[in-house]
Amino acid sequence: MVEEEVILTAVTDRTQLEQLANQLGKEGYRVVSAASLQELVAALEKEGKISLAVVDVSAFDENIWQQLKELKNSKIPFFVISPQKGHSIQNEILKHGASGLFSRGLRIKELLEYIRILLGK
Repeated sequence: MVEEEVILTAVTDRTQLEQLANQLGKEGYRVVSAASLQELVAALEKEGKISLAVVDVSAFDENIWQQLKELKNSKIPFFVISPQKGHSIQNEILKHGASGLFSRGLRIKELLEYIRILLGK
């Protein structure tokens, strides 16, 4: 039996979070959603093996960087979505171990393709 891939999505906008979870679910992934820092911390503590994380850093406070560090330390690949794509944010997310940075407005087809690449599918 093939192990189900679990994707953690951390997006503070609940509408966007739901849309992302629905789309990933249609692709056969099990989605664990977090709309707050507390939900993200809880998901990391209670979930089993998380295959990948998608984090929109734009509405989280500076404590999000500690959670990104936790993802890195747990060897969970992740990428960041941000409204900006300047050098400072890119350096910051790479320093914290992200596999990539995407700016808002990312099309779902591109997102799914990148997820497949990271998961080796």
